[in-house]
Amino acid sequence: MTERYVDYVDTPIGYLEIVCTETAVVSAMFVEGRTEAVTSHSFMESIKQQFVEYFNGSRKVFDAALFFNGTDFQRRVWDELTKIPYGHTISYKELAVKVGNEQASRAVGHANGKNIISIIVPCHRVIGSNNSLTGYAGGLERKQWLLEHER
Repeated sequence: MTERYVDYVDTPIGYLEIVCTETAVVSAMFVEGRTEAVTSHSFMESIKQQFVEYFNGSRKVFDAALFFNGTDFQRRVWDELTKIPYGHTISYKELAVKVGNEQASRAVGHANGKNIISIIVPCHRVIGSNNSLTGYAGGLERKQWLLEHER
């Protein structure tokens, strides 16, 4: 089994728990507080610094290998999410078209909800067709904050 490292970034919208291996980010999720012992590594330090830069407004693109653990469809959705530019949004339907099935808006929404690499895989940039904020594992208040931060 690959060694995993855990650390936290205290952001303006709460603690972000980051889990990574020596070479890839496994998850980045908002949590209510520190629940794991910190086990850092040089790769983790570079990821934490990128999050700090994102939150202070100096980083728009992350440079990190990602480990996607999901179905083929989920991985296609998550990969497509990484292509949504900073400061832009798309609808679930638009995302469904990009993954090759314009009828799959609900499936795309479900895959979006299973994303555990917040911000780097920017599921917060997916909105309803009517521009409404819908669904975000970290809470709609955080989604709104992230979108306003990127404007």
